[in-house]
Amino acid sequence: MKKLLALSLALLMTASLAACGSKAETAPSSSAASSEAASSEAASSEAPDATSETPNIDRIKAAGKIVMCTNLAFPPFEYVGADGKAAGVDIDISQAIADDLGVQLEVVDMNFDLLIDSVKAGKADFSAAGMTIKPERLEQIDFSDEYVKSAQYIIIKKDSGVTADKLDGLTIAVQESTTGDFYATDEIKAKEVLRFKSGIEAGAALSAGKCDAVIIDKLPAESIAANSNGVLEVLPDSLTEESYAIAVKKDSPDLLAEINKVLKKLVDEGKVDELVTKHMTEAK
Repeated sequence: MKKLLALSLALLMTASLAACGSKAETAPSSSAASSEAASSEAASSEAPDATSETPNIDRIKAAGKIVMCTNLAFPPFEYVGADGKAAGVDIDISQAIADDLGVQLEVVDMNFDLLIDSVKAGKADFSAAGMTIKPERLEQIDFSDEYVKSAQYIIIKKDSGVTADKLDGLTIAVQESTTGDFYATDEIKAKEVLRFKSGIEAGAALSAGKCDAVIIDKLPAESIAANSNGVLEVLPDSLTEESYAIAVKKDSPDLLAEINKVLKKLVDEGKVDELVTKHMTEAK
C-alpha cells in the first residue's frame, strides 16, 4: 500500500513539473510575438500615408533630412570649400529647400554621369549640379523651373591662336556627360575628345599642354581661367545657350512643387544672382 501511494505521489509530481516546463517554453514565443507586433506598428506609423497628397514631403520630414546629390567639381555651383565642406550656388539653394521643409540637408558627392541614375533609383531626393534641361534627360527624370541661364564657352591657353571657328582637328577636353561633352562629340570634328570627371581636371590638362581647348559652361570656364595663374583665358563668344534646373524622380509632384516654390522666391528676390557673385569670388 505504501509502495502504491509513493508511486502515485511520484507520478503526480512528474506531471506537475512537466506542466511548469510547458509554461516556461511558451513565454518567450509569446514575448517575441508581442515585440514583432510592436516593431511592425512602429514601422507602420513611420511610413508615409499612401493617401497623402504629399507622400515625398511626408517621407522627407519623417526622416528629418533631404538628400541632394551633386558633383563637387563644378565651381562656382558646387565645390569643396576652404573648410573641406560642400559649397557653391547649388549647395546654398539646396540648403534653402531643406530649411523651408525644416529638415537637415545631406550632400552626396559623386561623378556627374551617375547623378540621374541615383535620382531615378531613389538614392537621392534630388540633384542640383548645374544640370542643363535636355530632352533625353526629361525622358528619365523631371526638372524644376530653370534658375540660371548659361552657355558653353571655350578655354584656351593664352596666345595659342585657337579660335572658336577652328576647333576641327584639335584635341578637346570636357567634363564627361555634360553639354560640353555632347557638343565636342557631335558638333566638332575633333582629333580627340578627352573626357574628365570634372571641369577642373580638364582645365589642368589644358594648362599641362595635353589638349588644345576645353569646352565647358560659362561660369566654371571663368572660374578655371581665373585660377590658372594667367595661363588660360576664355574666348568671348559662346557656342550654345542653356538653362540649369534641379532634377527629381518622375511622378514626384509634391517635391517638385516645393522646390519650385523655393526657387521662385530666391530668383524673385535676386538671391540666386547674389550667390553666383559670392561663389565666383570664394571658389578660388
